Amino acid sequence: MSRIGKKPIPVPPGVEVAIEGNTVRVRGPKGELARTVPQDISVVREGAVLKVTRAGDAGEQRALHGLTRTLVANMVEGVTHGYSKALEITGVGYRAAKQGRKLVMQLGYSHPVEIEPPAGIEFEVPAPTKIVVRGLDKELVGEVAADVRRRRPPEPYKGKGIHYEGERLRHKVGKTGKAAK
Repeated sequence: MSRIGKKPIPVPPGVEVAIEGNTVRVRGPKGELARTVPQDISVVREGAVLKVTRAGDAGEQRALHGLTRTLVANMVEGVTHGYSKALEITGVGYRAAKQGRKLVMQLGYSHPVEIEPPAGIEFEVPAPTKIVVRGLDKELVGEVAADVRRRRPPEPYKGKGIHYEGERLRHKVGKTGKAAK
């Protein structure tokens, strides 16, 4: 059996879990999330914990067992505390600002780059060179943060661009001039 899949998921007080067929709905202080689990995987509530089990021992079922457990645990964590991903902007003249819900960035292009957040996601700009993406769904937060980073990925020579906070960038050595004869 999967070591991750057989770990029980603790349900904190104030979090409601509803299981209808293959759909798991989790409601907490920050909001509500729902996900459909695969056919051969079942989620059962036993007191203050959730347990994820699989019908058989086929390869696909074993693969989905741990995945489903992690996705449901992320839903419980998301409605309790939420998720955030921080990005930093490096480069002269590169900056970000928030206009309403939109994120507007100056990234060295001839035009400002505007990103409208999807439902359930909000942007925060604590400094002109820092962006924080917040939301309940861990998968969606990571996807939106990757989309923001893709608008100007860090270049390998000086590191100019958008990168995750704490991300280590590999720098290349620049070209050297030809030796004079």
